[in-house]
Amino acid sequence: QAQLVESGGGLVQAGGSLRLSCAASGRTLSTYTMGWFRQAPGKEREFVASIIWTGRLYYADSVKGRFTISRDNAKNTMYLQMNSLKPEDTAVYYCAAARGAVVPGQGGNYNYWGQGTQVTVSS
Repeated sequence: QAQLVESGGGLVQAGGSLRLSCAASGRTLSTYTMGWFRQAPGKEREFVASIIWTGRLYYADSVKGRFTISRDNAKNTMYLQMNSLKPEDTAVYYCAAARGAVVPGQGGNYNYWGQGTQVTVSS
């Protein structure tokens, strides 16, 4: 079993930046697909970004050019650098891990999930 713990969320003004971290324990995730999802109040969970173990990156159209996903396999940690934040980015952000290479945007493909971290962007 792998445990994922997100950190780095908070309150920021529109146009600001935050960096989320997802620390994994219990299993080395270097060969896993890692992803970020978010869920806003009253909305369904949506895909944000993912990084395949090969290094290939995927982003939702809504965050392209503003968010950057990365991973440090030596630290078993994934990051999400969020710049130019907008009020519509407000949500609980979850990190997830899937064994091997999977279709990155489908949450059902992920085996492990963190507890989430709140990101609030004020206008």
